[in-house]
Amino acid sequence: MYKDKDPRADLFAAAAKPPATGLIAEEQLATFYDTPPQDEQNGSRTWYVRGCNFVLAYSETKDGAVLERKGQADEYVLYLANPADKAVVEWGGEKVEVAGYSVTFIPPGDSRIVLPAGGKLARLFTTASKDLVKACPNADAYDVPRQHIPAFEPWPEPVGGWKVCQYSLNVPDEPGRFGRIFRCTTFMVNALPSQVGPRDPAKMSPHHHDDFEQCSLALGGSFTHYLRWAWTTDMADWREDKAIDVGSPSVLVIPPPVIHTTRASSDGNNDLVDIFCPPRVDFSLKPGWVLNDADYPMPGTR
Repeated sequence: MYKDKDPRADLFAAAAKPPATGLIAEEQLATFYDTPPQDEQNGSRTWYVRGCNFVLAYSETKDGAVLERKGQADEYVLYLANPADKAVVEWGGEKVEVAGYSVTFIPPGDSRIVLPAGGKLARLFTTASKDLVKACPNADAYDVPRQHIPAFEPWPEPVGGWKVCQYSLNVPDEPGRFGRIFRCTTFMVNALPSQVGPRDPAKMSPHHHDDFEQCSLALGGSFTHYLRWAWTTDMADWREDKAIDVGSPSVLVIPPPVIHTTRASSDGNNDLVDIFCPPRVDFSLKPGWVLNDADYPMPGTR
């Protein structure tokens, strides 16, 4: 994926500090390919899984499928990985044609996503969508609060006011830039370059996050997620290492401060999307990393 130095290496080093103790650090795993959907209507199927601040909905839809939200509390995300899967987003009395291989941010309020020819899509919502939290098989996984993860706060509204914003994922790689990162008021989405064949085991990138989760959405190929719990001064925090093998589509929500790295393992294309809710400040501060930063300001910048 990255032949030379991982562009995040300096961030890893800067963030390293002794982990706190007494933290709840439980990963959340969903393998959509071998589990029944939580919702099945008119031939379309949807799976759900939640993190601390968000819900991910993955759908496989039939021709003419309609996915509707009424009174949506905040901005949400539509992710279309397949160039052939096109959609029409209806919001604010307008219809916006959305191309495949794109990420689209949809404002609060009433909206509809129409899939004229069907297709596969992921949607991302914050836990303000209480109905979707209830639909998750792991809905109660966060009943015990995560004291080390700050309460969710949305980022500033987009420049020029609310509108449907879509961005193509057809962006060439650049040396020194990490993936293809887009952010909105609620999420940061990083479409990583497709890894063709297994990742070089001599070029892994173990690291941890102090106070936010990472959601890794696998949409093609297979992966092994490696997790290591730090040996803090409290043995109650200690856990055995894990190596979690997954196919696609699947989701792993990685908790802080667990050390983690992921190795693509299939011989073909391995496609992974990293998701953060709310957006990451450190990535946002890297010049040129967030491809739509002019549309969505950081907190305190205006």
